[in-house]
Amino acid sequence: MNDTAVSKPVRQRTLGWVLLEFLGSMNLAITLLVVVAIASVIGTVLQQNQPYPDYVLKFGPFWFEVFRKLGLYDVYGTVWFVAILGFLILSTSVCLYRQVPGMLRDMMHFRTQVQLHSLRAFHLRAEWRLPNRDADAVLADVTSLFRARGYRWRIADQGAGRIAAAMKGRFNRLGYLFTHAAVVIIGIGGLLDGNLWLKLKESTGEIVLETRDLPARDVPDQSRLAPGAVPSFRGNVMLPEGSAANFVFLRLRDGFLLQELPFAIELKDFQVAYYDTGQPKSFTSQVLIHDREQLGDQPLAATIRVNHPLIYRGYAIYQSDFGDGGSKLELRAWPLSSAKLEPVEAKGEVGGVLKVAEPGGELRLELDNFRLFNLLPEPDSQVGDRKFRNFGPSIGFKLRDAGGGAREYLNYMAPVQLEQRWFYISGMRARPGDPYSYLHIPADARSSPERFLRFNARLRDQSWLQDFLTRSAGPSVENPEFQRNLKLVRLNLVDLFMQGGFAAVTERAKSVVPADRLREATELYLNILRDTLAEIYVEILREEGSKVEEGVSPQEEAFFSDAIAALSALPVYGSPFYLQLTSFQQVEASGLQVTHSGGVTVVYTGFALLVMGIFIMFYTSHRRLWAWLAVEDGATRLLLAGAGNRRQTEFAREFAALRAALEQRFGLPVAAVASAEQSRNGGGEQNSTS
Repeated sequence: MNDTAVSKPVRQRTLGWVLLEFLGSMNLAITLLVVVAIASVIGTVLQQNQPYPDYVLKFGPFWFEVFRKLGLYDVYGTVWFVAILGFLILSTSVCLYRQVPGMLRDMMHFRTQVQLHSLRAFHLRAEWRLPNRDADAVLADVTSLFRARGYRWRIADQGAGRIAAAMKGRFNRLGYLFTHAAVVIIGIGGLLDGNLWLKLKESTGEIVLETRDLPARDVPDQSRLAPGAVPSFRGNVMLPEGSAANFVFLRLRDGFLLQELPFAIELKDFQVAYYDTGQPKSFTSQVLIHDREQLGDQPLAATIRVNHPLIYRGYAIYQSDFGDGGSKLELRAWPLSSAKLEPVEAKGEVGGVLKVAEPGGELRLELDNFRLFNLLPEPDSQVGDRKFRNFGPSIGFKLRDAGGGAREYLNYMAPVQLEQRWFYISGMRARPGDPYSYLHIPADARSSPERFLRFNARLRDQSWLQDFLTRSAGPSVENPEFQRNLKLVRLNLVDLFMQGGFAAVTERAKSVVPADRLREATELYLNILRDTLAEIYVEILREEGSKVEEGVSPQEEAFFSDAIAALSALPVYGSPFYLQLTSFQQVEASGLQVTHSGGVTVVYTGFALLVMGIFIMFYTSHRRLWAWLAVEDGATRLLLAGAGNRRQTEFAREFAALRAALEQRFGLPVAAVASAEQSRNGGGEQNSTS
């Protein structure tokens, strides 16, 4: 029978152990932290939970859809972010589970079982052989030095000798524990403050997003959240002056939820200050908090400013925005596409809708905005030295057709002086986000748009035009047919001009005149058109009572040129009327953001632990010293060794100081004595040889 060694079977690791080791690995935790950090950067840079049309305008349809599928418009509520955050919490918890017991044992264990050969392998060590020295006295000297340097120690017998094991800075291990526990606690706080609870309620059908544009009173119960229904939320409400609300709107994807509050916020007064550039400088809201449960019948008065929120019952109320709260407007709609001379008077308020009957179908006039001040740079000011001018009040509105399509308009109330002339300015854009194209309606001597609008109405009145052109031509006995044809040409040219501007006249010439005579014919048509328009304009002046027989003044000539430019722009203006603001009663509104963070205490606790842990890890170190003593051949042998887990250079200096203190008491260590003797012997041999 062969005497062969039987190898001990290797213990197979179970799947649970492998999984536990993977979850608690440093590489996994760092990877998850990096992913969470990247997602947080995206959620910070990209404004979250905005209306989907805003994202479409910003990124375009293709990238909007890509980002939507990735969940970038609600990063902190996506399944993948919540899963990664939860996985990070699990991984860090497993790491704590595996490491903390050993660390706690290491903090309390003095390691008195260390062997002599192990101590001699330390980098920081020193050894003495002390004849005629009592081991107890040497041990007392060593421990007194330990005490002087703040070390705690334990003494143990090892048979051949005794060992004094000392340590200080043991709480350095708590830095690791605190920092890892902070990651877990902050992660839990993040889950509490995220949209996880809304996602759960939505997935179970408890709540349903409301996608219709409804006032708060009409929001159904399935889209409402009672106070305390979710631990955290962030919502907004726009409060007009003199109104109150006990709710906020939570924007989610393409809809919203209504979150009820346990108190009501009333806006008493709102004030906004502007810089010279026209940018808002500060907003201030004077509010009253109505809460019968806590305050009784006496409301709480408070002031909310930017970066100075009101904290009430754990709810933070921020000043986030401002706007119009339903200003009362008096309007005058001047016809642009018909021969009517008289405007239509109307009244409305911002946020309201006026219905306009037109031959092509009913139009909806949606009053969107009113601004009291419009500080814009002067046209001739330089970039480095911008000068700003207040263009006065303005209204913004949409004109929506029966098919749902809309054009946006921006009309200024007062005329604006440009190049020494005065104009009523109206901006138009066919799509949100596009720049405005402006219609400049010249103002007459009475600072009114009436002369231009009368000019426009006359040009659209076929019966008046025919009568006027007949009278202006005078009786013609020589060639009546030529006169009739000329009048017809003039009528057609005016009609073309009113439908499409000068471009329409040029296009018509291309379609009816041979190419070799096109330039000549186009110039003829344009000259006839200008002469006709000038005659009609002079007639308008005559109707106003101007003495045109004495000639037209330079100001009236300039008005004519500006009027022709405005008339040529009307075909692309897109509105059948010019809406003039005649009077207003401003009502301002304050945009308030209300937040409630159920996990804020948890997160703050985690950050406190994180700061403490980092401070402990960076500014403390766990240091150990061992003094091994034994009696050999009537002498006491002393071996001093040390080790530290951080700040090795500093610990090396401390060990050197401790060694120097022992050298003062016991002399040079054994290695130093041997080295000195070897040096002396070597020197003597060298001298002898020489």
